[in-house]
Amino acid sequence: MNGLLVVDKPGGMTSHDVVAKLRRFTGEKSIGHLGTLDPMATGVLPLVLGKYTRLAQFFSSAEKTYTGAIRFGFATDTFDAEGAAAGPNVWAEFEPTLTLEDVRAAAAQFKGQMEQMPPAFSAKKIAGKPAYKLAREGKPVELKPANVNIASFQILGLEGPVANFAISISAGGYVRSVAHELGKDLGCGGHLSALRRTKAGAFTIDAAHTLEELEALAGDLRALETLCVHPRDLLPQMPSVTGDSMALGRFRNGAQANLPELSSAPLVKVFAGQRDLVGVAKRVAGTLFQPVVVMG
Repeated sequence: MNGLLVVDKPGGMTSHDVVAKLRRFTGEKSIGHLGTLDPMATGVLPLVLGKYTRLAQFFSSAEKTYTGAIRFGFATDTFDAEGAAAGPNVWAEFEPTLTLEDVRAAAAQFKGQMEQMPPAFSAKKIAGKPAYKLAREGKPVELKPANVNIASFQILGLEGPVANFAISISAGGYVRSVAHELGKDLGCGGHLSALRRTKAGAFTIDAAHTLEELEALAGDLRALETLCVHPRDLLPQMPSVTGDSMALGRFRNGAQANLPELSSAPLVKVFAGQRDLVGVAKRVAGTLFQPVVVMG
């Protein structure tokens, strides 16, 4: 099975667990996800299947949008609700005076380009080993700050110690770190208590399918393929171009080919017909293109 399928990941499962289920449903061994969701988180998890795994490199910089909740009063070692408390709950001291306006004022600094320290319990690699494995072993975790871009961060409301929010953040950014730093800046500590990804790049929650929906179609590849994103809707920054038999023959053999594409886009999606994605090509000059990825 070849395609891109958007799954609505349930809570309590790792992204790898979702991949394992899709392997059972489809019989396709080659499946990868485009951006990990923590077990606690739910929402948009795009999966590439079969030959479409070759396109994963083009999705790595996609911005992500989330809704969620931050619980004030204490921080945790993982920066979310699955971790151990890093100190006593001090919410009772702050409840009488901390207002929604206070939280929004503190949150205003989390916007634009900024350096962010990843959580110790994260998949960031240290000497080839994931940081969370070192943290679980009680070993020192020395991570470096990463440059991230927060396009927007809105505090939607404050009910008791819980603030609801919406955020759009660049690839590689950690919403858990935002929650932790906001609690630190307010002086009361805080951690991420709920998270739902509503958008990843061009993929929205409206296009996502539940595991129950997919399980009902297990083994029926034709039905499952109808749920995949239409190939021409993938990577919208790349124009779609249909090649003739001679150009496609050269393209499939890794040779440069002329394609009827007159924009100035550096990369294009190459098709044989309406749905048959042959690959991705890089513009050499004018209408002359060099294959970058060949699907076969």
